[in-house]
Amino acid sequence: VSTSVKRGDIIGRCTNDVRELANEPANLLTPRMFAERAVELASASGLKTEVLDEDAIRRLNMGLLLGVTRGSQEPPRLLVIRYEPQGASVSPVLGLVGKGVTFDSGGISIKPATGMERMKSDMSGGAAVVGAMCAIGAIGGPRRVIGIVPMTENMPSGTAMKPGDILTGADGTTVEVINTDAEGRLILGDALWYARECGATHLVDVATLTGACLIALGHVASGLFGKPKEWVTIVQKAADHAGESVWPLPLYAEYRDQLKSEMADLMNTGGRPAGACTAAAFLESFTGGVPWAHIDIAGTAWLEESREDAAAGTTGVMVRTLVNLALASGSW
Repeated sequence: VSTSVKRGDIIGRCTNDVRELANEPANLLTPRMFAERAVELASASGLKTEVLDEDAIRRLNMGLLLGVTRGSQEPPRLLVIRYEPQGASVSPVLGLVGKGVTFDSGGISIKPATGMERMKSDMSGGAAVVGAMCAIGAIGGPRRVIGIVPMTENMPSGTAMKPGDILTGADGTTVEVINTDAEGRLILGDALWYARECGATHLVDVATLTGACLIALGHVASGLFGKPKEWVTIVQKAADHAGESVWPLPLYAEYRDQLKSEMADLMNTGGRPAGACTAAAFLESFTGGVPWAHIDIAGTAWLEESREDAAAGTTGVMVRTLVNLALASGSW
């Protein structure tokens, strides 16, 4: 059997694992169960794993992640997966960060009831990172890769974060919560910081982040943001090679202006205009200036109807892209 066939088989199986995870109902795939299932999959690929519980998360001062999880009776988890091939150089280190919201009600800014059942798949970005890490470990690649997945529910309750609350991230950034349904960017902010703390020199985050991206690109393409342009181009080439459609969207300075707060460093939403762009601008604040790309899969993580290249339901999108990126030849 050729090397290419073996590689395709591994990526296909890992993508199906991602689809199974994202199809699970939220009562069965809580943050704790998500972490346990991910550790099982990663260990089978020979990867090192670490799961941080709520106490460890609190010690890291991850106030953004803790703010989101306040409304749920389910405790959060932060999953760390490491691929460290023998003989790999100290740098570069690719950091893959995935949104792991196992159910998103919207919190106090609650979503409409219609279609809310699909919010069990709001952890599709996190699942994609788990699947990609497993494939990278099984195939074997030249670079060190770290996967970071913050896992939580976003629920309304008497203890939930409220519009007007101010949260403090692990890096000290203060955030005024305008809309509690803009929670994915909060947990990713702390996770992007932690990926850098773990040694990542290049970042890619994947998230079902904004309805605005779905409106802009439909179910056809994922939105691609990032800086510098050279790194975004490398990520886009990996997606093109994988056969996964991404479309570059802008990160103008004006989008950051929409997030200005009189009470904190940032607001967690800039309103309806350019919603996907302002969400990306928020995430950029937590990247520390390292090469970073953000992939918004809100429109591509779930399909209502089967297509020639994909079954209905969760798609496992971005597994192939992340694997191609990690295993690509040449230097960054």
